[in-house]
Amino acid sequence: MNETKPGNYRWVVVALLFFATTINYLDRQIIGLLKPTLAAQFHWTEIDYKNIVKAFTAAYAIGLLIFGNFIDKIGTKLGYTISIIMWSLAAMLHAIVKSTLGFGIVRAGLGLGESGNFPSAIKAIAEWFPKRERAFATGIFNSGANIGAVVAPIIVPWILGVYGWQMAFLITGAIGFIWLIFWVIFYQIPSKHKKLTAAEYEFIHSDSEEVVINTGEEKKVRWVQLLGIRQTWTFVVGKFLTDPIWYFFLFWLPSYFSSTFNLDLTKPSLPLVIVYTATTVGSIGGGYLSSWLIKIGWPIFRARKTAMLIFAFCVVPIIAARFATNIWQAVALIGLAAAAHQAWSASIFTTASDMFPKKAISSVVGLGSMAGAVGGFFFPDVIGYILQTNKDAGHIVVGYNIIFSICGCAYLLAWILMHILSPKMKTVKL
Repeated sequence: MNETKPGNYRWVVVALLFFATTINYLDRQIIGLLKPTLAAQFHWTEIDYKNIVKAFTAAYAIGLLIFGNFIDKIGTKLGYTISIIMWSLAAMLHAIVKSTLGFGIVRAGLGLGESGNFPSAIKAIAEWFPKRERAFATGIFNSGANIGAVVAPIIVPWILGVYGWQMAFLITGAIGFIWLIFWVIFYQIPSKHKKLTAAEYEFIHSDSEEVVINTGEEKKVRWVQLLGIRQTWTFVVGKFLTDPIWYFFLFWLPSYFSSTFNLDLTKPSLPLVIVYTATTVGSIGGGYLSSWLIKIGWPIFRARKTAMLIFAFCVVPIIAARFATNIWQAVALIGLAAAAHQAWSASIFTTASDMFPKKAISSVVGLGSMAGAVGGFFFPDVIGYILQTNKDAGHIVVGYNIIFSICGCAYLLAWILMHILSPKMKTVKL
């Protein structure tokens, strides 16, 4: 009986990761919703806003490189603790900023702190789940990014209207410290956790490959060593080409709906809620799809690649957003693309834990996510230039249409390059 029902404490861990990721994206997305208010008060141009976004993504990229290796050394529990303290403080400091430069500085602090979220979370999933459950577990916690994005358009306009933009940053930033209490109480690695049953411990470590990899010398893995492995570059390339699209969805969609369809961002925004709710379905469903394919007998890597190819094709219709004649047509096309991104994200994160041993996962996720952030650092230059140029010419909608075309092609290109780099995505033995 114990073999069929090994226990469920690992899902408590997923719940902790889910809420942390929700808070992460709530803190990250507020500035996009407050953009019209802040732009009016601080006289921002599209270029100013682009530079503020770049300050976040540059610090996020640097932080991912640091945190990835750092978490592999000090462990998931302490690494996550340091990360959320840093980003929650930075989020609250937005409330005292009085200049455009000041916003750039605190956004950089937020990016540095938030960079610890995904390396910590993916490592925790690898520590607590066998491979056949990892994509589904990743999809669940990764959906927190979408819940944060859903909650933000509801509560931020309300806080803005009642208390002002400063309180929006203070209230949401403080939530991270509440989560930290539960993290300290409930999280520990399986081998040290007192509430974990022996049956569940055996189930977590039921992948024979992991047993082989984890025997022998446990030296820490160096970045140079990882950069010489094709599987590392498979993950890096996939993140570099697709993460910037998600940054666009987070930071520019509110202003797109505002400028194109006159959406009032000082009130709860149903179109944005629908778009980001769709991403929640995409994240969980995307993680479930490859896990289900594995369950019915597909090889792990074939299941991951097939699922990711499906998700890549689901982004392509966003190119047709230029033909949308009303806001709900645009919501449907953008919602599908955003949902497909999150399904892709859940799958690509899991490929890292599929291909690498647990001792190297945070480092690999850090490297790949850093590449995604680097792409996210340069993409705002493209966005800012396209939007400002078309705004000056009196037709900003054309600028958004160009960007949607870029989004529609990015995932298929990423999938093709990943397949070329690692056709069979073999497991790395370090």
